[in-house]
Amino acid sequence: MRPAEKAAIAYLQTPQAIRDRAQQLFDLAQADQLEYFSCDLSQLDQVAAYVVETTQQAYPSFDVPFHSRWRHFDVGSVPRLAKLNQAFQVTGFDRLEMARSQLDLAIVSVLLDAGAGTEWRYQDPYADQRLERSEGLAVASLHAFEQGLFSSDHELPYQVDAVGLKRLNEAELAGAFQVDDSNPLVGLSGRLSLLQQLGKALLESDRIPQNPARPGNLLDYWIERYGMELDAGTLLTEVLESLGSIWPGRVTLAGTNLGDVWPHPSLTDQGLGENLIPFHKLSQWLTYSLVEPLSVAGIAVTNLNALTGLAEYRNGGLCVDLKLLIPKHAAVMGDSHLPSSPVVVEWRALTVVLLDLIGDRVRHLLNKSPEELPLIKVLEGGTWAAGRRIAKQLRPTGAPPITIQSDGTVF
Repeated sequence: MRPAEKAAIAYLQTPQAIRDRAQQLFDLAQADQLEYFSCDLSQLDQVAAYVVETTQQAYPSFDVPFHSRWRHFDVGSVPRLAKLNQAFQVTGFDRLEMARSQLDLAIVSVLLDAGAGTEWRYQDPYADQRLERSEGLAVASLHAFEQGLFSSDHELPYQVDAVGLKRLNEAELAGAFQVDDSNPLVGLSGRLSLLQQLGKALLESDRIPQNPARPGNLLDYWIERYGMELDAGTLLTEVLESLGSIWPGRVTLAGTNLGDVWPHPSLTDQGLGENLIPFHKLSQWLTYSLVEPLSVAGIAVTNLNALTGLAEYRNGGLCVDLKLLIPKHAAVMGDSHLPSSPVVVEWRALTVVLLDLIGDRVRHLLNKSPEELPLIKVLEGGTWAAGRRIAKQLRPTGAPPITIQSDGTVF
């Protein structure tokens, strides 16, 4: 690989690249030079007020936790994580082994967390709850983890390892998620493929100890390389470098699969990858979700505001539903779109920039500093919950305003 190619790939694996390329499209939107969306910043105060109101409903004192997968496991005030941690203690796990298992769970659960669709439900067999969407996927993945679905050793259920992932089949995954003809889950085969590809990547990695090859073993590599403090932007790059090969083949550069990175026709291809916009939605969601397990191991993740807002349909839907983003054509909301379509790429890029602006305005309304209310908390409080709330108010199914043809690996 030529040095210029290596540099271009490295840049596209940083949160700064996400912001830089999204800003280019936002500047075009401000000049009304985009094909599918215009932007009305006069609605920003209204949106920020709606986010603050939504946050206050869930967190009256505005003591907001991090936006991460861990919020979903205890949905409905059922203490599932306390039960899991008790099982870790009974098993005799020390602090580092507990962190490895939590990393295993977080990684596999996030990879299974693409949009479930409007029809799928999960009946928690251990609680009187019928769950849907992200929370349902979280609880289903937690129970599957506890039952050792992702482990190759029945004596060691609380781990995810390469052999267990590679031998997993669609019938087993469908059973764990209660999928049948009357309860379809969008992108089931895509989710299975991601897990199997994760197994392959673990076996081929030169940074993951092979005893057995577990995603949680990245903990040992990171401690050796960085010590007990890790910058959030660096953590994202580590996630992308360690797991990048698992994503379906999309855009490549010098033979490297770039993952959640897409071209847009408004960006001229004047150099290596200059027409590409990275989002790394699931990888950033995963990075946010690794902060708490790493803290169990004593690792402090710093500079959390380096990460961007997540370019997904709840945050993006909030911007459309509250008229920050104005579709220019009826087909934008009337048709369904592939993730690679300019409509979706444009929507996602503008959402990234708007989330930073919303976060600034929310902090202003609450008189909070970026350190007191980082973006990871604005998302949780927050924009993601507000996007779901307004979607439910406007559409009985709670579907987003723009329909995406999901394969279970992007949204």
